[in-house]
Amino acid sequence: MTNYFDNLETRSEDERADDLSRQLSVQIQHAKKNSEAFKQILKEVDPLDVNSIEDLCRLPVLRKSELVKLQAEDPPLGGLIAGSVKDLNQIFQSPGPIYEPGMTKKDWWRSARALTAAGIGKGDIVQNCFSYHFTPAGMLSEQGILAVGATVFPAGTGQTELQARAASEIGVTAYIGVPDFLQIILDKGDELGLNLSKIKKALVGGGPLFPKTRESYNERGILCLQNYGTADLGNVAYETIADAPMIVDEGVIVEIVTPGTGDPVPAGEIGEVVVTTLNQDYPLIRFATGDLSAFASGKSECGRTNARIVGWRGRADQTTKIKGMFVRPEQVADLVARAPEIKKARVNVTRNENNDVMSVLLEIEGETNKDYDSLVKEILKLKGEVQTVTPGTLPNDGKVIDDQRKFD
Repeated sequence: MTNYFDNLETRSEDERADDLSRQLSVQIQHAKKNSEAFKQILKEVDPLDVNSIEDLCRLPVLRKSELVKLQAEDPPLGGLIAGSVKDLNQIFQSPGPIYEPGMTKKDWWRSARALTAAGIGKGDIVQNCFSYHFTPAGMLSEQGILAVGATVFPAGTGQTELQARAASEIGVTAYIGVPDFLQIILDKGDELGLNLSKIKKALVGGGPLFPKTRESYNERGILCLQNYGTADLGNVAYETIADAPMIVDEGVIVEIVTPGTGDPVPAGEIGEVVVTTLNQDYPLIRFATGDLSAFASGKSECGRTNARIVGWRGRADQTTKIKGMFVRPEQVADLVARAPEIKKARVNVTRNENNDVMSVLLEIEGETNKDYDSLVKEILKLKGEVQTVTPGTLPNDGKVIDDQRKFD
C-alpha cells in the first residue's frame, strides 16, 4: 500500500531519530513529574541525560509482574498514569487481573496506521469483532476505525450466525478481529447461502495468523494483514505487505533486549520486545512485553521508513523449575555478566530416568582453562553439566532457558 496515515511514516532516519530523542527526553521528564510510580522508578534518572534512543538502556525495565504489584499496592492503576484516575474516560481489565486506562481522544491507542496500511478507510464498513467487554481491544480498534473515516459495526465476539447475517445485510467490506474468527463467519455465510463477497480487507491480531488461513482469505479476494499490540501499550507494529516484517508504529520506541535484562541484543538477534510509549496520559517507559522478536534489516517496499520487526517468536519469560528450584532468565544474564569472556549462555533442561538434568552451554571468546562449575552453582543454585562452545554456536532463537522435558 502507498496510502500513508501521515507524513511521520516517511521521515528520514535522521529526522525520526532527532524527533524521537526530543520527545523521549520530554516524556521522561513528564513521567517523572506527573506519575507517582515513575517518580520512584526513575528516581535515579536525570531526564536531561537521556538524549537519544541509545540512552534508554541505562533506564530500568518495567515488567508486567511489577505492574501487577504496583496496582495491588496502589489500586487501580498503580500510580502509573500521569494524573488522576478521575480524569480517565475508561478503565479496562485484562486477565491477571491487570487494569488499563482508556481515553476517548482520537486514536488514543494508535491503530489508525495499521488500518490505513490494510487499505481500510473512508467508505468502508468495518465489522469489529474484538471484545468490547472488560478488555480494551474493541474500543482500541473502534477509535482507529473512526480516525481513518470508516464506519464501525461493533459486533464483538461470538454469535456466529448473527455475525454472518449482519455482515451480509449491512454490506460489510472489512473485518478486524482475531485471525480465525473471520473464517468461521465466512464458513457460516456459505452454509446459510449468504453473500459476503463485499468483504475485501482484514486486519487481524491477538493470535497467530497461520499461512493456510491467510491463503484461504486470499483465495476469496480478501487482503489480510496483521498487527501487533498489547492492552497496555496499544498498537506497536503492523504489516504493510503480507508476510513482510512489521513496521514499528510512530508513537512508540521499540528495543530488542536479552531476556531477563535491559541490554540490547546485536542487530538481527532474537530477544525480548521492550517498548516506550510517547503517550503522555499513560507514559510507560521501557515496558517489557514478554514477547520475543527481532529487528529486520533493510527498509519496506511500501515506502515507510521506520524500523521493522519480524513476527512473534515466542515468550521471553522462560522461568523453569529444575529439581524443585526456579531458574530464571535474570540468573542466566548474571552468569554472562560475571566473566567478560562469556558472550552468551543457554540452559538446557532434559529428563533422564525421572531425574532433571541441567546442561549449561557457554559461548567463550578466546582460550581459557577456567572451571565454570562453581560459578554456575553459585548463580543458578544448582549443579549442572557445563560445556564451553565457540561464539556463534548457540541458536539465534531468543532462548536462554530451553526446557526440553516431556511429561507424558
